[in-house]
Amino acid sequence: MRAIHFGAGNIGRGFIGAVLQDAGYFVTFADVNQDLIDKLRSSDGYDLVELGEEKKRTHYENFEVLNSALEQDRLREAIGQADIITASVGTNILPFIAPAIAEGLKARKSKAPLVIMACENAINATDILQAKIAELTTLPIVGVYFANTAVDRIVPRQPEGEEPNVFAESFCEWVIDVSSLGGHDLKIPAAHLVSDLTPFIERKLYTVNTAHLTISYLGQIHGHKTIAEALTDPIVRDVTARVMEETSMVLVTRHGFDANEHAQYVRKALERLANPALDDQVERVGRQPLRKLSRYERLIGPAAQLAEYGEAPTALLEVIEAALDFRNDEDPEVEMLAQKLASLSPAEFVLEVCGIASDHPLQQQLTEAVAKHQRTLSHK
Repeated sequence: MRAIHFGAGNIGRGFIGAVLQDAGYFVTFADVNQDLIDKLRSSDGYDLVELGEEKKRTHYENFEVLNSALEQDRLREAIGQADIITASVGTNILPFIAPAIAEGLKARKSKAPLVIMACENAINATDILQAKIAELTTLPIVGVYFANTAVDRIVPRQPEGEEPNVFAESFCEWVIDVSSLGGHDLKIPAAHLVSDLTPFIERKLYTVNTAHLTISYLGQIHGHKTIAEALTDPIVRDVTARVMEETSMVLVTRHGFDANEHAQYVRKALERLANPALDDQVERVGRQPLRKLSRYERLIGPAAQLAEYGEAPTALLEVIEAALDFRNDEDPEVEMLAQKLASLSPAEFVLEVCGIASDHPLQQQLTEAVAKHQRTLSHK
């Protein structure tokens, strides 16, 4: 069995690529980071170090790595032989890997089924990739199946000098929507196969990611540098707990999760984020604030649903206000956010950035939060 995985970074090596190798797949990593490619090629595989109560080290060498920009012929040939194509490159990069996949599909001679999955922290990311591939080929895509996924594994900032080894938490969850696969067996024992992915995507996004972001944005506001440090602050812990109450109300109401089981899921998520071995910089966790303030992301998504239920997302609005203050000199979205706050009215900002129209029940509260922030900026 053969798999192509776009993105040989920490998630690629330490999660998706590792799970595929565990399942018996030979994995071709496709990347453009030549330094990383050279390290992988010159080493005898790499180690995945799981940071649980005890460190667990697993060695992986059932792979090859290609430069997707410079070795296009070899990549096209690999795609022609693949059973699975996966990607963890970031949602905004998916359109840029679509041409390579489209070219590989055109050259494909095998009649065996091929499954393509984008493994990103976004809702229905595979649909984005599928749409771009469809734009690039006029040939009928026969025997190719696209499946959306939900993925969950925390990969902290890596120790200096360890690459290509990768350090990650012991917990991981890969949920795959098999409703479009026509009964095809993926042969990935560690994956959780479901026929409706939305509840699992939103549970992870509105719990793990929302909590992580809350700790990051509130932590920075209160002068903390790391997630673990921020969690020692009772104010940050209180806001995070209240945010989890609000997102839990949304998830239990919307998807019918058992309240007690979901409470356990929340507790487990907070335990994972508090693990000192998984500590991370608040500046890194809070990156890309514009994307994270968009309509169906981890803040506006649950806040909008809560407002639709007639409830005020008070704690979520506190985090949204903190997001407007986020600082990271290396993140271009921070400057873009500042420009939009300076040039747009509160209502325009809420519509353009957050996707909330004037007739939505969240609009007034969200507009007031943005207006409050703009007044604060004007007095600085």
